[in-house]
Amino acid sequence: MGSYLIRTILKHKHSLSPSTTFIRSKTTSAQFVASRARDATFEKLMDKYKNLLKVVAIQDLILANHETAAGNKNPPSVSLDFLSRLSQKLHLNRGAASFLRKYPHIFHIFYDTAKSQPFCRLTDLAMQISREEAEAINASLPLVVDRLVRLLFMSTSKSLPLRAIFKVWRELGLPDDFEDSVISRNPHLFQLFDGHEPNTHVLKLVGEVAEGGFTAAVENWRIMECCKEEEEEGTDVDRIGIRYSFKHGYPPGMRLSKNFKAKVKEWQSLPYLGPYEELDLEEKKSSKAGVKGLEKRAVGIVHEFLSLTVEKMVEVEKISHFRKCFGIDFNIRDLFLDHPGIFYLSTKGKRHTVFLREAYERGRLIDPNPVYDVRRKLLDLVILGRHDMLESNLKVQEVVGNHNSGFQNDNNID
Repeated sequence: MGSYLIRTILKHKHSLSPSTTFIRSKTTSAQFVASRARDATFEKLMDKYKNLLKVVAIQDLILANHETAAGNKNPPSVSLDFLSRLSQKLHLNRGAASFLRKYPHIFHIFYDTAKSQPFCRLTDLAMQISREEAEAINASLPLVVDRLVRLLFMSTSKSLPLRAIFKVWRELGLPDDFEDSVISRNPHLFQLFDGHEPNTHVLKLVGEVAEGGFTAAVENWRIMECCKEEEEEGTDVDRIGIRYSFKHGYPPGMRLSKNFKAKVKEWQSLPYLGPYEELDLEEKKSSKAGVKGLEKRAVGIVHEFLSLTVEKMVEVEKISHFRKCFGIDFNIRDLFLDHPGIFYLSTKGKRHTVFLREAYERGRLIDPNPVYDVRRKLLDLVILGRHDMLESNLKVQEVVGNHNSGFQNDNNID
């Protein structure tokens, strides 16, 4: 496993079954992305997420349009002409109007006689979901502050460019005004400094972290594994084996070679420094064992990064902005490709998105949070599409309100 453990490509690849795990060379990563073992559940989920991202982009444009006359109580809206001009940027291949009509539970198209042109606004149900998400985020502000502190603490300089945080503000569950509601209101923790480039800012952690520091998500899993094994009679707990291990899982039907299993076992036993431990990069780079430890530490950092996100997923391009700040001297995408048991990389929607595999089961988070639950309601409306438009609004509200059961079956994600 890893850049220093995976080196060989199996010969005669054309004679292997597509589900057989083969080992990737650094010069063939593009081919590996195309031919890697696919996980149908994640692919079906991402197929809907790519449309959800477009829906959210249009929703944000509508909600940001507050340039209405004073005293106007009409809900925010944007013209179809405006959205049509942005069709290419929003990846609306068949045009804005065609896309909006696919989701009548989310968007309402109407004709403004005063302006003599069609407009689009959010439906009452979509507006309600938007308000619920804002309420859920505001209710979780202590968790949001903790996430931001942890993110800064993982940085080698305990600071991050503000523009990098802006890239993942939604993934971290930050309020859209987080500069005021989170940073400015916690001056004992955060401070903004001018960056080295014009019009750039750096967010620095200035507060002291409590004694004992932070516990990474993977360490909590290891503790649970030890406790679970101790409860089983006659089981000898392999504390040394678990000490540096990560939870692994693979797509159904993915056949693992003996060589691959041996490499995984060897990699699991490699010692490394956790994401919140102090690191001397130069000292580690001076030895082969140290470099291997740095690579495993990099896996630990991106694992923790994904654990801090609301939906345990993020675009690879976004997390790459943190690579240097975290002291990761490896290609981020390679880390995901080299560890398919920990991460799942999807290329749906012309973007590379990575999921934390252990956090999901049958296309849903195993341990959901309030913000995720509300966002899932919007995804369920995307999945619903044009269906049930003849049903009453109450029926639709019941479907969305009970989203944990209405779309529980994987077949509903098709």
